[in-house]
Amino acid sequence: MSLLQEITQGLKALDYDFGAQEKLLPGLIERYVLLIQKWNKIHNLTAIRNPRDMLYQHVMDSLAVLPHIDGSHIIDVGSGAGLPGIPIALARPDWQVSLVESNQKKAAFLQQVKIELALHNVDVMAQRIEDIRVDKTVDTVITRAFSELGEFMALTRQWGTKENTDCRWVAMKADCSEKELKQVRDPFVIEKIVNLNVPGLDAARQLIIIKTGSGSL
Repeated sequence: MSLLQEITQGLKALDYDFGAQEKLLPGLIERYVLLIQKWNKIHNLTAIRNPRDMLYQHVMDSLAVLPHIDGSHIIDVGSGAGLPGIPIALARPDWQVSLVESNQKKAAFLQQVKIELALHNVDVMAQRIEDIRVDKTVDTVITRAFSELGEFMALTRQWGTKENTDCRWVAMKADCSEKELKQVRDPFVIEKIVNLNVPGLDAARQLIIIKTGSGSL
């Protein structure tokens, strides 16, 4: 089976309504995966080298979050090779996705992906997350393998303003420990924990979804 066929099969298994993107998405994902493979030969974007492994462990893993997050403005913290932000942006061109990545080589890769895939809904922010000025409403702040929950919330708490009470913080985890869950403290609370089923991936995946609680910010 070709990579493109595997992508199409994986997207169907996700059972998500991609709307007008359904026909375009397989080809865009294939180009994205091949770009990661190409840049990986020079820059260490990911330890995974095989495109098919990238598809399931990176792209499908990222797309599996779609039913559980809200747009229209997403911030991907510590985006790295663009995960989960690029797959989300490909699937939802109606959402604005900001990719925050302080590593200059990785940020350069993200800019190249934006150009080559014509991602007009993507904004690459080559800076540290704590240095970003809050000047707009954000619906979802998401991270994948960035840090433990305590640090994630400490570095992104600036989006928990009184004007932005609907914001959700979403941490993608393999299997979050009780010890780490207890790092989420007032004024934040865990809203829910979602166990994900990722097509082609026989491994535990969770979403820890956090919101502002009753405490003052």
